[in-house]
Amino acid sequence: MTAVLGISAHYHDSAAALVVEGEVVAAVEEERFSRVKHDGDFPERAVAWCLREAALEPSALDAVVFYDKPVLKMERLLETYLALAPRGLRSFMRAAPAWLDRKLFVHREIDRALGDRCEAPLYYTRHHEAHAASAFLASPFEEAAIVTLDGVGEWSTSTWGVGRGARVELRQEQRFPHSLGLLYSAFTQYTGFRVNSGEYKVMGLAPYADPAGARRFLDLLREHVVDLRDDGSLWMDQSYFDYCAGLTMTSPRFHALFGGAPRSPEAPLTQRVMDLAGAIQSFTEEVVLRVARHVHRQTGMKRLCLAGGVALNCVANGRLLREGPFDDLWIQPAAGDAGGALGAALQGYHAILGRPRAARPGGVQRGSLLGPSFDRAAVRACLDGVGARYTAYDDEGSLHAAVVELLASGKVVARFDGPMEFGPRALGNRSILADPRDPSMQKTLNLRVKLRESFRPFAPACLEEHAGDYFELDRPSPYMLLVASVSAAHRRPLPPGSEALQGLSRLDIERSDIPAVTHVDGTARIQTVARSPNPRFHALLRAFYERTGCPVLINTSFNLRGEPVVCTPDDAWRCFAATDIDALLLGDHLCLKADQRLPESSRRTAPAALD
Repeated sequence: MTAVLGISAHYHDSAAALVVEGEVVAAVEEERFSRVKHDGDFPERAVAWCLREAALEPSALDAVVFYDKPVLKMERLLETYLALAPRGLRSFMRAAPAWLDRKLFVHREIDRALGDRCEAPLYYTRHHEAHAASAFLASPFEEAAIVTLDGVGEWSTSTWGVGRGARVELRQEQRFPHSLGLLYSAFTQYTGFRVNSGEYKVMGLAPYADPAGARRFLDLLREHVVDLRDDGSLWMDQSYFDYCAGLTMTSPRFHALFGGAPRSPEAPLTQRVMDLAGAIQSFTEEVVLRVARHVHRQTGMKRLCLAGGVALNCVANGRLLREGPFDDLWIQPAAGDAGGALGAALQGYHAILGRPRAARPGGVQRGSLLGPSFDRAAVRACLDGVGARYTAYDDEGSLHAAVVELLASGKVVARFDGPMEFGPRALGNRSILADPRDPSMQKTLNLRVKLRESFRPFAPACLEEHAGDYFELDRPSPYMLLVASVSAAHRRPLPPGSEALQGLSRLDIERSDIPAVTHVDGTARIQTVARSPNPRFHALLRAFYERTGCPVLINTSFNLRGEPVVCTPDDAWRCFAATDIDALLLGDHLCLKADQRLPESSRRTAPAALD
């Protein structure tokens, strides 16, 4: 038996993944255990869980692989700070202690986590090699082109290459400080959102842009800040940025060009902020398309695999699918740094240890259901421990019938069942579900349940066999990584005068017969649900379809604003108690909020600025 442990750590979304005999048997982010969103600390708890899940002792490991090369990353930091000295001194002094204590000597943390019993050699793969391996080696393709796009690894900010069989070969790179990921993050911070977590908000806000306003900002970006070439590479004028030497992403020159100081978090969202979001989203889509066309010309391949944080931009992915040159795409569900742990493990197994790659029609991702699960006894212990009132079901059909009645009557149901998802998307097992036909449900979920900004869109989970009827999509989208338009058969004509509305005033317009998952531009971020690998979630969707005639449910992650997705039954109960979720489905146990005796102190409310 050959077992390889992959680890990512020390930036954001630390994780561990375990590959045994070519199969991904476990993968999980550290944040799910620590409850610190985007936790970047060494993933000691994630490592321990992966080994427990596989019933392996550290002594059984054949290799441990870290997802980047700390010495090269430190080299980049030192060269950058020295080139900009003395301006970068403050930033260097802030970063140096962590490097000298932990980051440069990651082998010490690995030794502590695995103990003296582990004699497996430690290997380091380059950051973008790990991304590329997570994209291609986890995919179902025998050969494909590969593109990785993120902020920065050691020196690379994007790469492209090819994958064949068990081999990944990177052929070209874009180097720091020129980076599409850092450019998007700069706009994220400038528009008042947090880097490495708020990029989704910018993407969701972009459709509210006024086309003329977004075009004006896009022209400024193209004329003064970025030189975009035909192959998708770019050169960024660093006088507009401060991430090389300072503590912020943008400089005063950037602020002067785009009309003012950065927006403060929680400040009102103005049309200017929406136009900025529209500009950077449009630019990102153009870059992604140019890169893909260049790579297609260079490789002649028909399929493309994507990874890196930018690959989570599902709007760009949707355009790439519709307008790009490739016949098929496969995008790593944990495309950010968490997926680097998986890529490191796969690269270790296939490239370092030389093990062959068996053909698997669906790839090795297993629906990305790679995290912890809890049996009936663990669920019952949690519920009894908090004094919950619940109904336990022995028959799946009866359970689903009860849940469907709640959903069809406008109730919000949180579902906790089976293995937890690996990656940022909840795919049904750690999800909050609701009826998409209710036009008020988007605001209800955002403000009363998720406790977040009212404009944030929600994704539809749709029975795979009916997805083509509801969306302009001709293939599965199991990982919620593609955006497509709602089909004409389910769109509604816009009311008179609606074309004159701007900004968030457009939010209340019903654009389809599933308005709660239809964004203001008529699109949706789609999850198609097949019987395999998640038959229980498919059965619940099927029951809702049979009851209502609608094969779609709202699916959003089971968590509160600012917190990771719930991992344990205890996490699920706390989130349920703190919000206006009406019912909690814990495995085969159904709890109704109306039946519980909850202290008022358990409740949380949304900040007033979000209303």
